[in-house]
Amino acid sequence: MKIALMDSGTGLLPAAAAVRRLRPDADLVLSTDPDGMPWGPRTPDDVTAHALACVRAAAAHRPDALIVACNTASVHALPALRAELEPGIPVIGTVPAVKPAAASGGPVAIWATPATTGSPYQRGLIERFAAGVDVTGVPCPGLADAVEAADERAIADAVAAAAARTPRDIRAVVLGCTHYELVADAIRDALQQPGAPALVLYGSADAVAAQALRRIGAEPAPDAAPTGGLYMIESGRPGALPSLALAYAEGRLLAPGAAAAAGRR
Repeated sequence: MKIALMDSGTGLLPAAAAVRRLRPDADLVLSTDPDGMPWGPRTPDDVTAHALACVRAAAAHRPDALIVACNTASVHALPALRAELEPGIPVIGTVPAVKPAAASGGPVAIWATPATTGSPYQRGLIERFAAGVDVTGVPCPGLADAVEAADERAIADAVAAAAARTPRDIRAVVLGCTHYELVADAIRDALQQPGAPALVLYGSADAVAAQALRRIGAEPAPDAAPTGGLYMIESGRPGALPSLALAYAEGRLLAPGAAAAAGRR
C-alpha cells in the first residue's frame, strides 16, 4: 500500500504521522514545494499551479491515494487536483473540523491564517455546520511560518498573540491550518484557563488519514509490522526528510521510514 501526501512544507507531517499510526506497513510519498512556499499569499490560480506540480510529482510514484494535507490547496485547488488524478487515484482534501467542534456546543474558536479567517470559505463552513453556535475566528499571523521554521521563540510569540485575541470562555478550538497541529500542546497551554474544563482541540489529520484508507478499501492495522518506507519529493526533485521536521514528534515518528526507504535504494 502506498499513500501520497502533498503540502507546501511541513504542514503534511500530522496527516502523514496519522497514516503511519494507522498503517505502519504503508509506504508514504511526501511531495512538498520548498521553492514555492509559502502558498498563503499566492493567488488561487497560482496555488493551483503549484499544487498541481506537487501532485504530478507524487503521482509518478503510483500511490493508491493522495491526501491534500493543506487547507489552502484544498480551498483553491481541490477540483483541479481531482480532475487531474481521479478516478485512477482518489484525492482526499482537508477541511477544518468545524462540524465536530460545533457539535460540542461551543463556544468555539477557529484559529487560521489571516487569509482564511473571515474568508467566504470559512464563513460557509460556519453557516453550514455551526449555525446557532458562538464561533470566533482568530487570525494567527506568522504562526504557520514559525512552525515551518521550527522557530520556538517565534512560535511562542505567535501563539501568545493569537491566544490574546481568543475569548477566555472558549471550550473548543478548531486548528484551521495543518501546521498548527504540530504545536497543539503549546496552543492548549496558552488557552487553558485554571480551574476550567479541559479545552478540546480539533485537528483534521486523523480524519483525513482514516478517509484515505476508506477510499481504497483498506482497514486500519495499527499493530502491523513497521515496514513502510518514506519517500520525499521537494519541488519535483528527490529529497530527504528535512532536519527541521525532527523538531516535532510527528517528524520523528516518520524518520525511521525515511531511513528504511534510503536503504532500499
